[in-house]
Amino acid sequence: MKRRRKKRSKPQKPRKTLTSPAIVSPRIAKYYLQRHTLFSKYDAGVQLDEEGWFSVTPEPIAARHASLAADNSLVIDCFSGVGGNAIQFASRCHVIAIEIDAKRVELAVNNANIYGVEDYIDFVIGDFFQLAPRLKGDIAFLAPPWGGPSYSKVLNFTLDMLKPKHGYSIFQAAQSITPNIIMFLPRNMDLNEVEELSWLSSPPLNLKMEENQVKTRTKGITAYFGDTASALPEDS
Repeated sequence: MKRRRKKRSKPQKPRKTLTSPAIVSPRIAKYYLQRHTLFSKYDAGVQLDEEGWFSVTPEPIAARHASLAADNSLVIDCFSGVGGNAIQFASRCHVIAIEIDAKRVELAVNNANIYGVEDYIDFVIGDFFQLAPRLKGDIAFLAPPWGGPSYSKVLNFTLDMLKPKHGYSIFQAAQSITPNIIMFLPRNMDLNEVEELSWLSSPPLNLKMEENQVKTRTKGITAYFGDTASALPEDS
């Protein structure tokens, strides 16, 4: 009786490991799908850490902010993160970009190099609140952390929910630099509190606000104080 030989099983090919951030961290999967909205030159080697994925200002909105700055202005980007806003401002201004996380500054420098604006940004590793009293500029740009993606679950976002301090304290620190402030805030922001920032100032600051959309979806609210409000078109 002949023995039946067992069929040799074909060796399985090793599976390819996907290394996109969407696979590595499910928390940022939806942001990875929007990568070219966050940075149009993403494929050229833009780098972000996990927080950067959900905290960077989408490029069309950052470009809008920059378009309202006068040419050759000195802009202080108070919470610069991975550099999204600083890069857009640097297309027409000189920027001092402040970030407390040294690793994030490395990412921002890389990204500025990709956009060719590295010569127009001075990156500073430090605490904005400690540096603010010694700084002067034409515009202070504020995009403080909103507390992560969970901000969107709040019906009415208030200034005390901003990080790393109460929004009023952040605004006061920026006022020590200049009264001309651009502040990017969540789409569910309590607008009455934003108005309070204006009239609690001495003297009260001119204020205009606009809703920022990307592909018809509202991503945030921008408040323009002082001379930056005057730069905003009347129909905005």
